[in-house]
Amino acid sequence: MKLPEIPITDDHIHIDPRNGRGIEAAKDFRRSGGTHIFLVTKPSWSFGVEPSSGEDYREVFDATLRVAERVLETGVVVYPVLGVHPAEISRLAGRMRLEEAANVMMAGLDLAATYVREGVAVALKSGRPHYEVPPEVLAASNTVLYHALELGADCGCAVQLHAESGPCTDVVAMAERAGIPIERVVKHFATPDTPLVPSLIARHEGIPALARAGLRFSMESDYMDENARPGAVIGPKSVPRFTRRYLEEGLITEEDAWRVHAETPSRTYGVEISLP
Repeated sequence: MKLPEIPITDDHIHIDPRNGRGIEAAKDFRRSGGTHIFLVTKPSWSFGVEPSSGEDYREVFDATLRVAERVLETGVVVYPVLGVHPAEISRLAGRMRLEEAANVMMAGLDLAATYVREGVAVALKSGRPHYEVPPEVLAASNTVLYHALELGADCGCAVQLHAESGPCTDVVAMAERAGIPIERVVKHFATPDTPLVPSLIARHEGIPALARAGLRFSMESDYMDENARPGAVIGPKSVPRFTRRYLEEGLITEEDAWRVHAETPSRTYGVEISLP
């Protein structure tokens, strides 16, 4: 069966030459039929950075952009997503007051927003811990998350959220208060019941039925690119391979694939995803 020519987009992937396979992983994605990625900042500790101020995140963001430049050389189109991983609050609060930790994270997001305004990044990353935390830590994390939504509204950009499993319905009211359209708030590693824009892990068993039903969502691998955790969460070839399988088996149509890999992420992030 000759498959249609369509873009294949991974909405959340990490490429890490320092701790993982780096550009070889990007080449695997490309060889498997992948065309576009949203390259997401890893936590500061992945770069050996222990931030004490927002400015300390510059090293993290600049390193991410250098990786993006190298990935571009493989023929993959790259959209950088910069921000502060919500789990950082646990590490920061171990060496400073919780309020200070939240302020450092918000200042890091302020810095990330300058990269978006300069046109070198397309979206912000934020969220709240996906694991159980004390109520005061959750409250501080929601303050950081809300700040990210305000920045997204101000920059006119999307915000990717890393958060607990589930719909995260309370974020809808937060987005409304912040002034950011809910169509620009992405739930990374989503469940289909979220009112946010779902980015579904490529192996999610519901993808074919959800695509046929016309749900607007994107696909991701959440590939960590860490030698200590090879293949976590799933490998860089996963989004192209699952998409190819769904098409070959007639589980989705070409129109479905275009909606998942081009129309939805283009609308969400304000970019134009198409074949070269």
